[in-house]
Amino acid sequence: MNWKALANRILDGGEPISREEALAVLNSSDDELLEVLQAAYLIRKNWFGKKVSLHVLKNAKSGVCPEDCSFCSQSKTSTAEVAEYEMQSADEIVAGAAEAMEMQALRYCVVTSSRAPSEGELKIITEAASRIKAANPQLELCASMGFLTEEKAQRLKDSGVDRFNHNLETSANFYPSICSTHQYEDRVETAKTVKKVGLDLCCGGLIGMGETLEDRVDLALALKELQADSAPINFLDPREGTELEGQERLTPNDCLRTLAMFRFVLTHAEVRIAGGRETCLRHLQPLSLYPANSMFTNGYLTTGGSGYEADKQMIEDAGFELGHLVNA
Repeated sequence: MNWKALANRILDGGEPISREEALAVLNSSDDELLEVLQAAYLIRKNWFGKKVSLHVLKNAKSGVCPEDCSFCSQSKTSTAEVAEYEMQSADEIVAGAAEAMEMQALRYCVVTSSRAPSEGELKIITEAASRIKAANPQLELCASMGFLTEEKAQRLKDSGVDRFNHNLETSANFYPSICSTHQYEDRVETAKTVKKVGLDLCCGGLIGMGETLEDRVDLALALKELQADSAPINFLDPREGTELEGQERLTPNDCLRTLAMFRFVLTHAEVRIAGGRETCLRHLQPLSLYPANSMFTNGYLTTGGSGYEADKQMIEDAGFELGHLVNA
């Protein structure tokens, strides 16, 4: 396939990428990989230039989730050794925002391990959001707290939260294989609620759980249908004590093909390299910046990362630059 011609067709306002073409990206050979990445970069550059936005996570409630997601070290079925604590205070969340600002982060993402936010947890988040926005109005705020009602989503928006994260994780077909305590449709409903109240929707998935290539394409097309503003793409780093601890990691090249496919499908959405990038992409991490335009830095929810200084150096060495989104 002529990958550059495919990218130019999309950029020129022609037909969007088809399901068959998206599958072809994932099935492309290693010999074609650089051509695939260059084509994906044409789309990325059109919308985001050479900017890379940094996102910092705050695990505000850890290890006490009642759901049974098989990949998660915080699930109720996991025996992984992770920190367990209830909801942090508004002061602690506000302090985390100051640290994010020091790392030149575009967004500060507050995450809680729960099925849905309780009234008390919602009050803490909305208080913290109001204080953070008053002190640092340029810092964008994202919350990830499980399922939302429209009323709770509106309260988050009114407090200053800009974006809500609620990943689909995988395709509708594969989802029952990784979770039984809620349904795929429940996640879709929360994603729609987020868009309905005017919050940005951050909605992505986890790749490498045993799903097929077709499942990966179906996830990307579902995110497009939901009009996700941002898609964090995680790669499974199997955690001891979880049901998927024996799953084999993806190869770096498969990770890169996956990121390129999401860029072809989600042309002008933010595509973020997220959890598992260090262990799965390994020395090819810099190439992930060709399809992706943002990344988490300074670690994840229950695992550390390569650190802000190392990430900053990688971005600069690859010829990219830190900054806010071109179309923000």
